[in-house]
Amino acid sequence: MTDMKPETLAIHAGYRSDPATNAVAVPIYQTTSYQFNSTEHACKLFALEELGNIYTRVMNPTTDVFEQRMAALEGGVAALATASGQSASAMAIQNIAQAGDNVVSSTDLYGGTWNLFANTLKTMGIEVRFVDPADPEAFRRATDDRTRAYYAETLPNPKLIAFPIREVAAIGNELGVPLIMDNTAAPVFCRPFDHGAHIVVYSTTKYIGGHGTSIGGMIIDSGRFDWEWHAERFPMLNQPDPSYHGAVWTEAVKPLGPIAYILKARVTLLRDLGAAMSPMNAFQFIQGLETLPLRMREHGRNAVEVADFLANHPAVTRVIFPGRMSGEARRRADAVFDGSYGGLVGFELAGGREAGLRFIDALKLVYHVANIGDTRTLAIHPATSTHQQLSPEEQMAAGVTPGYVRLSVGIEHIDDILADLEQALGAAASVTTRAA
Repeated sequence: MTDMKPETLAIHAGYRSDPATNAVAVPIYQTTSYQFNSTEHACKLFALEELGNIYTRVMNPTTDVFEQRMAALEGGVAALATASGQSASAMAIQNIAQAGDNVVSSTDLYGGTWNLFANTLKTMGIEVRFVDPADPEAFRRATDDRTRAYYAETLPNPKLIAFPIREVAAIGNELGVPLIMDNTAAPVFCRPFDHGAHIVVYSTTKYIGGHGTSIGGMIIDSGRFDWEWHAERFPMLNQPDPSYHGAVWTEAVKPLGPIAYILKARVTLLRDLGAAMSPMNAFQFIQGLETLPLRMREHGRNAVEVADFLANHPAVTRVIFPGRMSGEARRRADAVFDGSYGGLVGFELAGGREAGLRFIDALKLVYHVANIGDTRTLAIHPATSTHQQLSPEEQMAAGVTPGYVRLSVGIEHIDDILADLEQALGAAASVTTRAA
């Protein structure tokens, strides 16, 4: 089935019908635990001699379908669902990095990820070195023997300049460092594995769910990084793990395929930290997946029209949208995106911070929400909300200016979206008029 198109995989991958009832819709297995067939069966499950259900904190049949479907959609070998996108990002790093290790990350990040990397991981002894992705070679220069991963966002939120996946992945292949890509803002129209990335993470809260009902995350393994070949760099996968009776993960998974990274994350981190996705949320995400390719198509179409409208409005000094960029930024977008530039549009208002606040407060149809990827059109003023915890210098590095507003363009009729933006821009323009 993996050779099918995204529209088909999003509906069919990982499940045909329920073996117990023949139900076509994926059942919600709302259970904490599972009956073992025998003591021998239980022993094999806990010893990883056989894969199966033990406890919903570690695995669940509903969640398993969602994991299989996401792995198929991305072209990966295995996936792990988590309670949130933040937990997915954290666990993707913690699975291979420990105190004394470091990760090299792009500066172009969502504010919550920046704070996780700059502050919280630091308290765990993991250093994150931030480099500007405008120069891919910066990743090489920041790498040393304790570097365990590179990390970046495909379509950085809010900067919206596509990341050079192929170039940095090539550096990682040369040095033995895997590239972890957060593909939250670019599902369907970008598959990072096709461009050389090794691990993909998602906040499934966003476009995957699409309806603003559920919080979740996902880690997907391409199966293409040889952890055993780079054994000295990855002791957590190649040396006996005391948290699982001395298992050596690259050895333990050989009968199961190249899933050392995901299996370790499941049976150690998910087990110990407990950031598990609920079966109900997994069910909601499965529903969202079924229409994801259609929704992404419509998000992209509306975003183009919104970007064009904003570019011709006198209250707007700059539009930030991959489809309107030029030079290297446009080349990168065209290199990784297939048929769409996504649903995110940023713009800067002439009146600065005050104009941004007035614009937000004047919206009627568009929601003022700290989220992206909803069917509804959403707006946020990052400098006073999502990126407020960053210093002015950090905000600028992330692409946040005082007058910057980010839109997550929904799938409403474009005429209605533009009408609301028009009247809100009128309110924002009054700031500039008074100042003049």
